[in-house]
Formats: sequence, structure tokens, C-alpha cells
Amino acid sequence: MSALPVRFEGEPLTIDLHMHSTASDGALPPAEVVALCRARGLTHMALTDHDTMDGIAEAQAAASREGIRLIPGTELSTQWRGINIHVVGLLPDGPQGDLVAGLAAQAQARERRSLKIAERLEKVGLSDALARAREQAGSPRPLGRPDFARALVAAGLVPDIGTAFKKHLGNGKAGDIKAHWPFLSRVVAWILDAGGVAVLAHPLRHGLTRRKRGLLLDDFAAAGGQAAELVSGFQNPDLTRDLARQLQERGLFGSVGSDFHFPGGHLAPGSMSPVPRTATPPVWTHPRLVGIAAADAA
Repeated sequence: MSALPVRFEGEPLTIDLHMHSTASDGALPPAEVVALCRARGLTHMALTDHDTMDGIAEAQAAASREGIRLIPGTELSTQWRGINIHVVGLLPDGPQGDLVAGLAAQAQARERRSLKIAERLEKVGLSDALARAREQAGSPRPLGRPDFARALVAAGLVPDIGTAFKKHLGNGKAGDIKAHWPFLSRVVAWILDAGGVAVLAHPLRHGLTRRKRGLLLDDFAAAGGQAAELVSGFQNPDLTRDLARQLQERGLFGSVGSDFHFPGGHLAPGSMSPVPRTATPPVWTHPRLVGIAAADAA
């Protein structure tokens, strides 16, 4: 296995630090996500299911078989100034400390939020919304907004998932329930207590002005956050370079991830815009993660 580069040089990377499985709202079981990563030539990966680490054991076993180095992770839901913000925890030592109770609290918050989302979507015509979303999930795991989005599509109320979010589930819409999530600073503290690295997920996707994105990065760094996703899937290269400058100004590391959820879409494991040459240090060079960049898998 090749070692990861110690800086971003504009070269293709074989690492993806943001992916989902059936442990949350992904379409593939954890072992199949790992196998797909191997088939696509990745050498390093993180499984980061929403508010859970239930798929990590299966993924670790598969990674050992496939010869891939896997970093345990999770994507935690938070609230910041009225906006739903996600934070990826990269957790080389797994869940421990305050994060253990935090994950249990997140699961309960998801259950409460699901009831509220269902109540609101029934008012716009999705009858028996909770059961329909559960049918889409196909398992007893905590529900997420994508499950309700698929239920809206299946009921013929919207033509596709994108429209479901645009009309009913995106920021500021009826199905966007944030009150149950902990504040950003609290979630960062959980990750730090577990010996992990807190990564601000897809900061370019929130529709923030540059100034407000800077305020988010300021608050995140002040809380102890260590990195942000410099590239998340496909994005404008000029925006990437500008984000890199914002990270450097705050001493933050840069991460990369596809945010893969299901095969057949435009995002696959390892599929993302190239990272431009930049002085922003890669997150895998952070002292808490530096071991994963070594050449030989354990």
C-alpha cells in the first residue's frame, strides 16, 4: 500500500474520508462499501454514517480482507445559528469517553425528530409518513431526511429526491427540524474527548456567504475543531482555492470525501473534484491521524 502524500500537490488521491452505508442512509452494507472502495483503487477510507458507528466492526473486518486502511468515523448532526451543520469525527481509537453517551443521545434525537418530520409531512399530503419512511429505510435504524424524501417520491408527491429537499426537507422547509440537535461546540467536544479529529463537513454546501462561512469556521476553530472538508464531491475550483485560504487563515487542516450514499449516482467512492496545489495541510498529517498515512496496512 502506498503512503499518502504529506501535502496537496494537485495529484489524484486514493483516499475518501466521507461515506455512508446501510448503518445510516446509505444503500450498501458496510462490507460492500469497502469492497467498492477497493475496486475503485482506494487505499484509505473512512466510514462516516450519520450519528452512529454501528457499521464500523463490519467495515473493519472487510477492510482487513481487502487490504484497505479504514479510519472509524461518524457524521454528527449539530445546530449553529439556526443552521443544520454536520461534523465528521475521524476516530482512530473508536468511540469512547463522552462520545459514547453522545451517540446514544443522537439516536434518541433522531427518533424524536422523525416523529416531528412525519407530522409535518402528513400536513402536505404524505399520509402515514412515518411508516412510509420506515419502509424506505428497510431496517429499524434511526430515520433520516433522505428516507422521508424517498417516501415522498414513492408516493408521487415529488418527482425526485432533489425536489423533495427543495420543497419540503431542505434548510428552512417544513421537514427541516433542528431543535433536537446539540450545538456545534458540544459535538466537537465529544470528538476531542474520544481522541479524534473534528472535521467540518461540506462547508460549501450551506449556501453561506463568504463572510458567514468565515464566521462558521471561526466558531468551529474556537470550539476546538481541527479540519474542514476542502473538497466534498464535485465543486467549483475557484471556490475550493478560496476555501483553502480560509482554512489556512485559521490553522485548519483540509479533508476530502465523496459523501457517497448509493451506487449509480454521480458520486462514487473516491469521486470528487481534484484538490489544487495548496499549503493547507492534509488532515491525515494531523498528529492524531498521522499513523494512517504509513505505507503498510496493519
